Amino acid sequence: MSSGVLQKRVTAHIEGDFVVFLIGLRINKPWNPASFWQPLMAMSPMLKELKAKGPESGLLHFERLGMLNFLQYWRSFEHLEAYARDPNQKHWSAWVEFNRRMKGRRGDVGIWHETYLVSAGRYEAIYSGMPPYGLAVAGEAAEVTEANDGSRARIYGTGA
Repeated sequence: MSSGVLQKRVTAHIEGDFVVFLIGLRINKPWNPASFWQPLMAMSPMLKELKAKGPESGLLHFERLGMLNFLQYWRSFEHLEAYARDPNQKHWSAWVEFNRRMKGRRGDVGIWHETYLVSAGRYEAIYSGMPPYGLAVAGEAAEVTEANDGSRARIYGTGA
């Protein structure tokens, strides 16, 4: 291995259903940092809080996608929703403050998210010449075999 790069092709395996959550920020008025600074700075403390809680939080893994977007893997939608709606966690106060500050100024900065519920075994992934990444970290890296060497075989199972 060089710099943690796996010198072979691997796929990913995760037990059971899981959630893929994408979230990001879009700065529409870069000349107005007062509008985007608070939401920009809010994500890091939330992720630290979740990591400190460990597996019980339900957050399996996250990746930063550029400066403003994140890819997250959660054990379930219930875990994600419980965190988002808990007034004793950092997300809730950041969300309330964002909505208070942006009232009447929604065009200054945008926040978006997409949530995908993934059924057990209904996904496929391949990593070649990569360090462990994404789903292979949220779950585990798995050997590519003759039976799962193609994307169709990985997503539909052997013999598909």
